[in-house]
Amino acid sequence: MHDVSYRDEGLVSIITPVYQCEKYLVSTIESVLSQTYSYWELILVDDCTPDNSATLIQPYLESDARFRYVKLEKNSGAAVARNAGLDLARGRYIAYLDADDIWLPKKLERQLHFMKETGAAFTCCDYEKIEHDGTPLHKTVHMPKTITYEQLLRNTIIQTVGVVVDTARVDRTLLRMPDLRRGQDSATWLQMLKNGVEFLGQNEVLAQYRRVPNSLSANKLKAMKRTWHLYRKVERLSVLKSFWCLLGWAYNASLKRIYVGRLIHKSGNSR
Repeated sequence: MHDVSYRDEGLVSIITPVYQCEKYLVSTIESVLSQTYSYWELILVDDCTPDNSATLIQPYLESDARFRYVKLEKNSGAAVARNAGLDLARGRYIAYLDADDIWLPKKLERQLHFMKETGAAFTCCDYEKIEHDGTPLHKTVHMPKTITYEQLLRNTIIQTVGVVVDTARVDRTLLRMPDLRRGQDSATWLQMLKNGVEFLGQNEVLAQYRRVPNSLSANKLKAMKRTWHLYRKVERLSVLKSFWCLLGWAYNASLKRIYVGRLIHKSGNSR
């Protein structure tokens, strides 16, 4: 086992908010344990979850010093939970993994190699979408090689499951998420881009994003309202620019839904 010191070179701090995820949590944790790159710490932030997640976490805390656990005083949402995890993080690299998503075994090994090879400070790998029960949706989301602030305003392609940030090159304050119940991750990526951090996409599928029923991101009308709030209240865009960006966002989101729908329909007919 590595001796972990504060902001240790090469250590990856993985931040995972925990709230009503007991159905998927063990699979998520096991995907971290299966990593071929073993120099990590997994920071599990309990957002006062009412389910059995804390009990499921306990055996890992007792058996592996790389696991860390903190419970918030009150339910506060993913932004506060991730910021609490960031405060505890001792690694040079910050990675995000929601408690219902999965990493493929070589995720960290391949992504850190990519970052060191290219000098990238802010990256996201390709990821595939799966149903809540793990059934493949046969949909892979491919990252653009680069993306600008203006382009990301009209897109939601970057997901926490694929993101790794090198804090030797990115000020940690830029990773502090705004206190939003929804869209805090998108706001953070925009925050970094707006402050001159360059993004590089890694075109290698290294993670799985689970589509969970009734999740905050599943309701499209709510997602649209959330995005409008992000434009107007966080990014402080004009009404006209907000409307223009929302049209682009809706177009890109529709392309994703139509493509996934066709694949599911095709899969169903082939049975």
